[in-house]
Amino acid sequence: METQEKPKAVQLRGVHKRFDKVVAVQKTDLDIEEGTLVTLLGPSGCGKTTILRMIAGLETPTGGDIYIKGKRVNDTPIHKRNLGMIFQDYALFPHKTIFDNVAFGLKYRSVGKKETRERVMRALEMVRLPGVENRMPAQLSGGQKQRIALARAIVIEPDVLLMDEPLSALDENLREEMRREVDNLQQMIGVTTIFVTHDQREALSMSDKIVVMKDGRKQQEGGPEEVYNDPTNHFVADFLGHSNFLNGEVLGRDNDFVRIRMEDGNEILSLQPGEWDSGQPVELVVRAQKLDILPDADEASTSDVNMFKGTVKDRSYMGGEVSYFVELENGTLLHAINLIRSKPFRRGETVLLHAPPRHCKLLKK
Repeated sequence: METQEKPKAVQLRGVHKRFDKVVAVQKTDLDIEEGTLVTLLGPSGCGKTTILRMIAGLETPTGGDIYIKGKRVNDTPIHKRNLGMIFQDYALFPHKTIFDNVAFGLKYRSVGKKETRERVMRALEMVRLPGVENRMPAQLSGGQKQRIALARAIVIEPDVLLMDEPLSALDENLREEMRREVDNLQQMIGVTTIFVTHDQREALSMSDKIVVMKDGRKQQEGGPEEVYNDPTNHFVADFLGHSNFLNGEVLGRDNDFVRIRMEDGNEILSLQPGEWDSGQPVELVVRAQKLDILPDADEASTSDVNMFKGTVKDRSYMGGEVSYFVELENGTLLHAINLIRSKPFRRGETVLLHAPPRHCKLLKK
C-alpha cells in the first residue's frame, strides 16, 4: 500500500536572492510538507534568514517562485500571507499590555471583541502563561517574553509559523526548556513551522527535516538521523557534531565491507554501500561519539576489526560524558566522546579505540 504524500505548505522553485553583487541565496528548490517543523541550519551568512524573509515577504526574490498552500505569493504583501513570525528580540510593544500584544494581529482580521478575548486567553493557556494578560512586557522574564511572542504568533491561526533564531537570546537551561515548549506546541496545534538556527542541537532535537546550508546553497536535506549519520559531504559532517576526518584510498571489497588504507598506514573496514573502486581516494568520517574507548587489558579483544591502541593525550569532563583526544601508535590524533561507565581514563593511560565499521562513513574526494 502506497503512503499518501502530504500536501505541501511551502514550496520554493528556483528561488535566489542577490544584494547588488553579492549572491545571498543560490537557486534553491524546497518542499515543506503540511504540519511539519523544518529547520534551516547553517553558519552566519549562509542564506537561511534571507530564505525565511523571502517567504515572509520582507525581501523580494531576485528570481524564482514562492508558493504558500499552492498559491504563488511573490507579489502578495506580507499582511496577506497569513504567517506567524517570531524573532530573536521578541518584538513586543513595551507600552501595551500582554493582552494587547497577543491580540495585535487579530485587529486587522475583523475578529470581534468576544472572539478576540477567547482566542487570546486560549493562546496564553497554550504557552502556559494564563493570568498574565494585564501585565506589561517589562514585568516578564526573557523566557516569558518568548512565550508571549509565541502566543502572538499562533493566535492568528497562521498557515505557516516562521521563527528566526528565536531562542538565541536565552541562557542554555532556558533554551532547552523553550525547545521542548516550541516542539510540543507545534505538535499540539500542527502548524507548519520553518525554524532558522545555527545551533545543531536545536536542529537535531526539534526537526522533522533539516536543510543544511552554506554560502547560499543547500548542502543536504533530510531527517535529523539521516543528515547526522549519513552526511553527503565534508561540510555537513563537520558542521553537525564532532567528527574525525582521515584520508585514504580504497583497497577493495571484503563482502559487504570496503577496505581502506589510511594515510597513516592503518587499514580500516567500512560498512558502506555503493560502488568503490580500488585505488579511489576517499575521506573517512567517524563521529567522536561513535568511537568506543576501551581499557588496554588482556581480556580486551585486539582481534576485532578497526581496533587501535593509543594514549590519552587530553580529556575534558562534561558531566555525563568525557571528551578524549587519543594519539595512536603512529601519531594520528583521534577525538572520542564516551559516556562515563565507571572511572574516566587518565591522561597518559594506554587505551584501545574501536571504530565500528557501520559507523565509518566514506566520502568521495
